[in-house]
Amino acid sequence: MNMFDLAGHRARVTPNRPALEDLASGIAYTYQQLNEQAARFAAAALGQWGLQEGDRVAFLGHSRAEFFAMLFGCAKAGLILVPLNWRLAQPELEQLMEDCTPDALIFGEEFTDSARKLRASGHTRVLVDLDGKAGDCRHYDTDLADTTPDLAPHPDRDPDTPWYLLYTSGTTGRPKGVIQTFRMMMSNYLNIGLAVDLTGQDTLLNVLPLFHTAGINLYSSAVFLAGGTVLVARAFDPDQAMDVLETRATIFFGVPAVYQAILEHPSFSGERLRNVRSWGCGGAPLALPVARQFVEEGIRVRTGMGMTETGPTVFLLDEADVLDKIGSVGRPQLLTEIRIVGTDGQDVAPGESGELLIRGPNVTPGYWNRPDATREAIEPDGWLHSGDVARCDEDGCYYIVDRWKDMFISGGENVYPAEVERVLVEHPAVSEVAVVGVADEKWGEVGKAFLCLKPDSEEPQPEDLSAWCRERLAGYKVPKHFRVVDELPRNALGKVTKQALRQD
Repeated sequence: MNMFDLAGHRARVTPNRPALEDLASGIAYTYQQLNEQAARFAAAALGQWGLQEGDRVAFLGHSRAEFFAMLFGCAKAGLILVPLNWRLAQPELEQLMEDCTPDALIFGEEFTDSARKLRASGHTRVLVDLDGKAGDCRHYDTDLADTTPDLAPHPDRDPDTPWYLLYTSGTTGRPKGVIQTFRMMMSNYLNIGLAVDLTGQDTLLNVLPLFHTAGINLYSSAVFLAGGTVLVARAFDPDQAMDVLETRATIFFGVPAVYQAILEHPSFSGERLRNVRSWGCGGAPLALPVARQFVEEGIRVRTGMGMTETGPTVFLLDEADVLDKIGSVGRPQLLTEIRIVGTDGQDVAPGESGELLIRGPNVTPGYWNRPDATREAIEPDGWLHSGDVARCDEDGCYYIVDRWKDMFISGGENVYPAEVERVLVEHPAVSEVAVVGVADEKWGEVGKAFLCLKPDSEEPQPEDLSAWCRERLAGYKVPKHFRVVDELPRNALGKVTKQALRQD
């Protein structure tokens, strides 16, 4: 299947159906209007901004409706969109800009100073101000209004043509730009759309950042392809989320930290949120106490798993298994093959742990300008090394045991922090926990647990926490050190950044 004009096709099929609404600005597009905005973007980029097919366009800004016009506009013009993580420090942004070498940078008002610094240091040629406040830059709305959009479908292209780049977090080294393609988006649409029965009647509340694959594809891009409506929030706000989930949204996807905040909202109740028919969670499985509380309110949150490199959907848990298979990410979805291999590269026996390998049309063709990293991650026959330790149970449900890099060896035994975390979070005083390996003269490495406590809970003594673990874990898995903290360090998607804890 060649890459066809997705925005143009949807505009022909359901021109007047609402496609998109920005909950902060109030900007809203029907599918016809979204297609026209995308066409105007393409015309401005190739005209006023002087870009050529294959050039990169960087975006530095919070989530907003215009982003999707840029995304589909880049498809029309043959450009490559590069959403930048706005949480990064200036030197980190410069590193990404050096890697993708964009000819244009589109920015929101709050990032004007940063954008000007990037231009002054030679990291881009054209600055485009989304909000029209900077006098020394191109103005997005003005330039788009001055174009004559070509509404004819763009030419068919190879489905593996780079469409946008998403940078990995770089917590383990130099960030890599993961190439995202038309084939990956269509595969994700089938993987997740069929699993949650997406239709044109669905409305999604999107609270995740758009520099991340979850923000773009869980489930926004799939909802667009189905002809539904996407409500874009600048960020997750519990009060706003509760209102929208109660009155408008029919599907929702979040990370565990988001679900914890919903659960703790003063007005939370399952009855209030009956409008939502499908709930999804990624980044990590929900802790059993959280999952159980949602089930008691009539809400079954389905955990899944994917990667930036897989577009992202790979696994999703069935609703019926939410409590029976707690900790599982479910079964592989339609267009995904799975293997679990040992250090020798051979498939492990059923029930044993090993590295998770993934293959399918949802897998990236590689990393931008990094053939070395591509060869290291993707085998010649298409198998992607995930870097995750996984196992499969007798029912065909998969469990992500931990990251290879998070495993540590204590007294010659492999310790997977995620296993220890699942035990500690069951402690009645603990709300969140992260475990890392730290150096130890006797054992080589031992566990150090960082814990957040539930409100009004008395701080447990280290010996009590140790005893709690010893009743449930082998002795070598029990952390040697315990530390109570106010909060755990997280990245933009809410995942705990263990590198920061190891340096603590």
